[in-house]
Amino acid sequence: MTPHADLIQFIKSLYPDQDRIALQEPRFGGNEKKYLLDCIDSTFVSSVGTYVNRFEDMVAEFTGSAYAIATVNGTAALQVALQLAGVQAGDEVITQPLSFIATCNAIHYAGAQPVFIDVHPDTLALDPKRLEQFLSTHTRHDSAGCINKSTGKRIAAVVPMHTFGLPCHLEELLEICARYGIPMVEDAAESLGSFYHGRHTGTFGQLGTLSFNGNKTITTGGGGMILTSDPELARRAKHLTTTAKLGHPYEFVHDEIGYNYRLPNLNAALGCAQMEMLPHLLDSKREVALAYAAFLNGSDIRLMTEMPGTRANYWLNAVVLKDRDEREAFLAATHQSHIMTRPVWRLLSELPMYSHCQSDDLSMARKLEQQVVNIPSSARLP
Repeated sequence: MTPHADLIQFIKSLYPDQDRIALQEPRFGGNEKKYLLDCIDSTFVSSVGTYVNRFEDMVAEFTGSAYAIATVNGTAALQVALQLAGVQAGDEVITQPLSFIATCNAIHYAGAQPVFIDVHPDTLALDPKRLEQFLSTHTRHDSAGCINKSTGKRIAAVVPMHTFGLPCHLEELLEICARYGIPMVEDAAESLGSFYHGRHTGTFGQLGTLSFNGNKTITTGGGGMILTSDPELARRAKHLTTTAKLGHPYEFVHDEIGYNYRLPNLNAALGCAQMEMLPHLLDSKREVALAYAAFLNGSDIRLMTEMPGTRANYWLNAVVLKDRDEREAFLAATHQSHIMTRPVWRLLSELPMYSHCQSDDLSMARKLEQQVVNIPSSARLP
């Protein structure tokens, strides 16, 4: 019998008009074409234009962040955010092994090296208890800051990632970071529209970052955003992401090494239309998640759901299966039925370019890697 044939049929009932059911696809039903054509007619299609500023303002208002700085993608946003938080070449950054590769790549681009701490089973994100255990056992303090006793390197930041849009244990993580004097930079790439005790993810750390890739809740085709409440960090973020060019009507003077990371106006135009649709998209995705929860209630399949006091955007719904064999059978059966599902990422700590990095006991992450599958989560439009 096909593994979990009942769930496969239920997924088909959620998306009855699709011959091939995508995992998470963009939805365009608003002013996207209008704004794009307006942008083209203006001839301002690159990194200067009114839509960039408007998009930043819309994201800042929605998230409650004092400042929002648009970038070409979420990886660039995280790289610059780490640099702004004080991460320097030769430093270490604590993060989780269960994440998309961009989390570690951004750390590498900033000149640092990741240290992997295990995840919590309720969030699939950085586990506060494991972070506390690692810091209390493996670090010391001196004039340079929090130092890893094993490597002698400074731990310059902690980067939790809100996995699949499920808010992580922010309060506990923030308390630990404050006690050890380590800035937190939130990787909120997947959690636009997710809230922790009424406050938007990405606004708790010194800085936070968002992604607007084509498979995110809203998309600009490719794009990212740096969030911060600090006016000086915001100024520096915009300066660094626009090649560190000093303002002048016609001269080109740059005062430090910057990056050509500013989001093009064309992409921002798409983002403005998508932001107008965001409340509806979030409501629809929540309806999909609640439908899954009702259907799976009492079954032997665990659906990942938001913690009390949080509100997830349910970017990607995730189920936890019994073991690797059941996972592989379910993946094969769904794809044979033209339903796109995917396993959780291969652990970053086991990829060849990061396998040499220090890892704590990652038993929970390794277990979940064998069990977690993402199932179709696209918003359903009328």
